[in-house]
Amino acid sequence: MADNNGARFDIEAGQAGDLGAVFDGGGTNFALFSASAERVELCLFDEGGQSEIARITLPEYTNEVWHGYLPGVRPGQRYGYRVHGRFAPEEGHRFNPNKLLLDPYAREYAGDIAWNDAHYGYDVNAEVDKDLSFGELDSAPFTQKCVVCDLSADSAAPARPLIPWDRTIFYETHVRGFTKLHPAVPKDMRGTFDGLGQQAIVDYIKSLGVTSVELLPVHAYLDDHHLVAKGLTNYWGYNTIGFFAPEQRYEGRAGLASFRDMVRKFHDAGLEVILDVVYNHTAEGNELGPTLSFKGIDNFSYYRTLPDEARFYINDTGTGNTVNTSHPRVLQMVLDSLRYWTEVMEVDGFRFDLGTILGREPHGFDQRGGFFDAIGQDPVLRKVKLVGEPWDIGPGGYQVGGFPPGWAEWNDKYRDTTRAYWKSEEGIIRDLAARVTGSGDVYDLRGRRPWSSVNFITAHDGFTLNDVVSYNEKHNDANGEDNKDGHGHNLSFNFGVEGPSDDESVIAARERQKRNLLATLLLSHGTPLILAGDELGHSQDGNNNVYCQDNELAWIKWDKLSERDKALTAFVRRVSSLRAEHAIFRRSSFRDGCVLRWVNPAGGDQQEEHWDDEGVRAIGLLMHTPDVEQGGDEALILFNAFDGEVVFKLPARVKQGAWSVVLDTETGPGSDEGRKGLKAESELTLSARSLIVLM
Repeated sequence: MADNNGARFDIEAGQAGDLGAVFDGGGTNFALFSASAERVELCLFDEGGQSEIARITLPEYTNEVWHGYLPGVRPGQRYGYRVHGRFAPEEGHRFNPNKLLLDPYAREYAGDIAWNDAHYGYDVNAEVDKDLSFGELDSAPFTQKCVVCDLSADSAAPARPLIPWDRTIFYETHVRGFTKLHPAVPKDMRGTFDGLGQQAIVDYIKSLGVTSVELLPVHAYLDDHHLVAKGLTNYWGYNTIGFFAPEQRYEGRAGLASFRDMVRKFHDAGLEVILDVVYNHTAEGNELGPTLSFKGIDNFSYYRTLPDEARFYINDTGTGNTVNTSHPRVLQMVLDSLRYWTEVMEVDGFRFDLGTILGREPHGFDQRGGFFDAIGQDPVLRKVKLVGEPWDIGPGGYQVGGFPPGWAEWNDKYRDTTRAYWKSEEGIIRDLAARVTGSGDVYDLRGRRPWSSVNFITAHDGFTLNDVVSYNEKHNDANGEDNKDGHGHNLSFNFGVEGPSDDESVIAARERQKRNLLATLLLSHGTPLILAGDELGHSQDGNNNVYCQDNELAWIKWDKLSERDKALTAFVRRVSSLRAEHAIFRRSSFRDGCVLRWVNPAGGDQQEEHWDDEGVRAIGLLMHTPDVEQGGDEALILFNAFDGEVVFKLPARVKQGAWSVVLDTETGPGSDEGRKGLKAESELTLSARSLIVLM
């Protein structure tokens, strides 16, 4: 078969079993799923990805897969597809061979997208019903190219840490933002996998007592056209275009292998790597979005469209489209991707953005749906850590507690309750008790464990911890959306001054409040998640939606740390050590025989009338393990969200002797250790807005 330059490529039938571009040592098999295409052309490009050197029709069509084998095509070859078929948007079909399409199974992309009118499958100049018009412009000169790769599973891969759930502490961070300003990272490595894998970075994260590094999206993603037009980027990366390829801008000196090299650095330190993954939507947007891959390959299969108006997309994600995991081939793609990142890239688990989407069937969310059933039966994926973000904007989209056994979930009830309590809002005590003890009201069902509740105070989406205690209102002006974006219900409290303050009393109150929130988080039953930078006093100047801010507003400012910031880091290390050393703070089961007693400041058990008293701000939690007489754990946590001191009469210990203070948030680590080590037998005075732990 001749190419468009006169050279000859003899394509063979190949096979349909393995999708994507698979190199076998002598050539490459190309296979692309499309149920409704009429013809598929494989386009080969030169090394720079600029000149199209061949356009070859895939010769075979088997089980809805177009395929062909090219002898001699080796790793490094740039390619893409043109897919022919009916352009009938009203029926859900948007085939347009003028658009060069990315292979959904490509392991790597090359080049950057240069946004152009040619990226749209329709005529952007049409005056009426644009998406129904047909675009004649060729997108190949402006789009990325796929790359044939040969990175496979390593049979000699180092052992994984395999951290038990009850010992897990997540640390959510961003590859670029965490390393961009770090002085110990060579400048050419900052913002890359190589930078994050630097020993100084790994050692620092390890020192915090966390066990599992959770990375914001690293799958290949695009900067939205409208953001680029405003000089902004999609910093967080929740705009995936390829589910197998790592994001190019993060790749290091070893290219594709740099991600796995980074993972192994963390594994060597006993730390897990968890990926935040976005299988709920893609970067192609709604009917007026670009045609880059899935939309032009088989729009009707890959996306959920309105039942009676297939021209339009179901938008349960708020991004314009929703991936159709009810389709078996689309579900296969998601599972193949997850297995690739587990087996080849060696990651230890996944956090699923808008995870309820994956459990959606045509009739709504179903924890017995195809995705959950497939994961639960998969011999590889059922063994890794699986965490769902249990909400989306679709009907019935809030599913906290609704995921099947084996899954953990981000628990926003924990975030909201804990913030509200330390803000000193009324009527919070009963809910606080449930959240601190593992949210058994939500998760003690079907054998689920306390670790099912991923507890967090802050995350990438929202205020940082510093800003929770420094701002009453969001300040998202830099985003160019008139401060209308971002969550408005922040449950934050600025202690009388909006933003930075020189008032020592305000500063002291804020620092104490940070310690209160962090101590509560790390000593609660469940799985704690710490937002990277919170332990360093990181501020985003009140912006609670820095998704488009790839600059110092979002980056960790390592060169501007104060002594207060360093003291807060030491405090986190102390509390995480306390959690690691004492199982009473990290229960693995709701049925472990652990005794929990809630006590009031008068020293008695919390009675029903106390729970119903909306003015209550102080309470104590007495805990001991069944083997306390034989040396097991016994602890008392005292909480005081009042603005004034509270005197607590201490309940008697199960074992004889005085209580000893092991943590007091009134003062941080440093020369003044507060009341650490103080013996107390009968009563103890808590400072305003403080927490004390006795053992």
